[in-house]
Amino acid sequence: MFSRRIALLPALALVLAACQSGSSVSPGASESAAASAPASAAESAAESMAEDDYLARIMEAGVIVVSTDPEYPPQSFLNPTTEEFEGFDIDVAKEIAERLGVDIEFETPSWEAITAGNWSGRWDLSVGSMTITEDRKAVIDFTQPYYYTPAQMATYTDSGVSSLEDLAGATICVGAGTTYLDWLDGALTLTEEAGEVSDPPEGAQSTTFDTDVNCADAWRSGRFEFEGWLSSSTTVEGAIAGGYPVVKIGEPVFYEPLAVAFDNTIEDNDSLVAAIDEIIGEMHDDGTLTELSKKWFCADGSYPCENPDEDGLDLTKQQ
Repeated sequence: MFSRRIALLPALALVLAACQSGSSVSPGASESAAASAPASAAESAAESMAEDDYLARIMEAGVIVVSTDPEYPPQSFLNPTTEEFEGFDIDVAKEIAERLGVDIEFETPSWEAITAGNWSGRWDLSVGSMTITEDRKAVIDFTQPYYYTPAQMATYTDSGVSSLEDLAGATICVGAGTTYLDWLDGALTLTEEAGEVSDPPEGAQSTTFDTDVNCADAWRSGRFEFEGWLSSSTTVEGAIAGGYPVVKIGEPVFYEPLAVAFDNTIEDNDSLVAAIDEIIGEMHDDGTLTELSKKWFCADGSYPCENPDEDGLDLTKQQ
């Protein structure tokens, strides 16, 4: 964990003009911070924060802009009834903003744009279940992981596929710019935290959609141009619970350490990364992340859990 502590400056009403470019914020996506942030965040004085670094600018503006995916339940999705973002990642992002003492706004860029870095200030950080990889570390700064998910292979009902080996030479659908695509292409460079990684089926080919769940959407609409789908186990379980024609295949092929991400081309973001990393550590220690994990990741794939203490999954520790 980063050792530096940061100051909580008075939050003003001004919003950074640079954060207004890019995709529009959905109605109701801006949330007010609590009247007072938790003591550990509020106590930070300008010990290691420069007068005009990235964190100071966010604190002066009084708002932090977070990228999210509106179609990645239960991690993040746009509720069509309330027009509000909901999900595990959304709750984690809101908790970060509250502990930092600022309001929050959400942007919805493509996943490929987020993982490419060079965000040009369009959003400040990503709380979007990004896996830490060696390749991404070239353009992205990360906190410690805030949770871990298994990467689960699936197929459609009545496909005749029952094992990973059955997908040799088959086409497998994944989200564009994901670690699932890297795994299929033999280009996955996970850090040591991820543990063992299975080999992809021999000769398997990839096809992509903007978001992982779009693969399951294709099957539900009667399109069967591909035999496999690789996504997080939580997303696969959610699709099954939602009535999609999906079945799991075998055990997870690897485990993903997922962290808050930052654009490392911004030279003065060190105190911001340190501040959020510290908050993630506090959320681990006080049980907040465990509580949110059990709320959104249910053993039966539904979300949120009706009885989180009994049916919720704690994904905050490596399996």
